[in-house]
Amino acid sequence: MNASIPKLEFEHVWKRFSLARGRELIAVQDVSLFVQANEFVSLLGPSGCGKSTLLMMSAGLETVSEGVIRVNGRPIHGPGRERGVVFQSYTLFPWLNVAENVRFALLKSKLERAEQDQQVELYLQRVGLREFAQAMPNQLSGGMRQRVAIARALAAQPEILLMDEPFGALDAQTRLLMQDLLLQVWQQEQTTVLFVTHDVEEAILLSDRIYVMSARPGRIKAEIPVDLPRPRSLLETEALPRFAELRQQILALLRAEVQL
Repeated sequence: MNASIPKLEFEHVWKRFSLARGRELIAVQDVSLFVQANEFVSLLGPSGCGKSTLLMMSAGLETVSEGVIRVNGRPIHGPGRERGVVFQSYTLFPWLNVAENVRFALLKSKLERAEQDQQVELYLQRVGLREFAQAMPNQLSGGMRQRVAIARALAAQPEILLMDEPFGALDAQTRLLMQDLLLQVWQQEQTTVLFVTHDVEEAILLSDRIYVMSARPGRIKAEIPVDLPRPRSLLETEALPRFAELRQQILALLRAEVQL
């Protein structure tokens, strides 16, 4: 693939929803953005600005009203194996154990059973849950269930990982642990990531670039490069003067939207 072609690209994307009595809601307005291969990019903005809608359109789970979304330069027309999705809610099958939940991502692969076993074991090891392979979802904490969801998404070895506020339902301490885990796994896998969040510190910690969105209808208000050294951990990164500068810059952009 040509290195100049983004791994994921939105070009003048709109999303309109039809309402009662012929009315229309514009959720996303003329959004253009890109994510390069192996890059970690976050969408950050006020509630209801269309962040999750953009992610669902890139997953092929929502249709585009106008414009085009491309993967590797080719327009998408629905879900694809090159894109894995991690949702905010714990989308595990309660009747399957941990290993079976991860294996579900491989059911349509061409891997033999023994190869699937190796893949499941590898990604459970990556997220620190190898010893819980036979546990059922209701025996796990929220953070552990989300780790299973991340392992399942990665087991299919997608080119792009789409994450919709995956830590939003977790308590503060677990969220910090999951952020560190995600950074470690991403550094190992070097998967391309588009990450939706409303947490400014989380976006700065994780991202190479941040797209700040306006209030609805969602538009790209600013593109912020995160020029902080990697590898990162919250305690070390948060202590850097540049972290505070980026946080202040982004909060000013978001505050202007809330005050409109």
